[in-house]
Amino acid sequence: MIEKAKLMDEKAIARAITRISHEIIEKNKGIEDVILIGIKTRGIPIANRIANRIEKIEGKKVITGEMDITSYRDDLKKIQSDPIINGTNIKFDINEKTVVLVDDVLYTGRTVRSALNALMDIGRPKAIQLAVLVDRGHRELPIRADYVGKNVPTSKQEIISVELLEIDGEDSVKIKE
Repeated sequence: MIEKAKLMDEKAIARAITRISHEIIEKNKGIEDVILIGIKTRGIPIANRIANRIEKIEGKKVITGEMDITSYRDDLKKIQSDPIINGTNIKFDINEKTVVLVDDVLYTGRTVRSALNALMDIGRPKAIQLAVLVDRGHRELPIRADYVGKNVPTSKQEIISVELLEIDGEDSVKIKE
């Protein structure tokens, strides 16, 4: 796999997180009843960063949770014969709350569809919104993000690689082929 370009560095990612945080506050007229749920793996640190930024802006904590959508994927057997399911960590009521699902890359929409199914098994939110660091297009399902850090038109042969300090030791978004 060859790296074609570095699309975002640490500062660009931080700016995107700040912008998304402000947009979440504005769209929801504050953060009352707003919950952030990160989709494993890289959606979790992004959700935590957004929560920290919102707390600095609003002076209030936002509840965050973690969701593993592995068992909800429609391509489960294609990926791995024995998938590892790490579990979901949502220890709070989501009923009548505005849930913001957070992920690193929006591509076909299938991960988000799986997350929506998993969320509905947990409860019935008032609203569900989607925040992604990168939207690369090529949707297979009618899903769009409410909050996007960066839109990156790609070919289907290209791969968007998001690396985060908490998992990979650095912050970057690269395009590879």
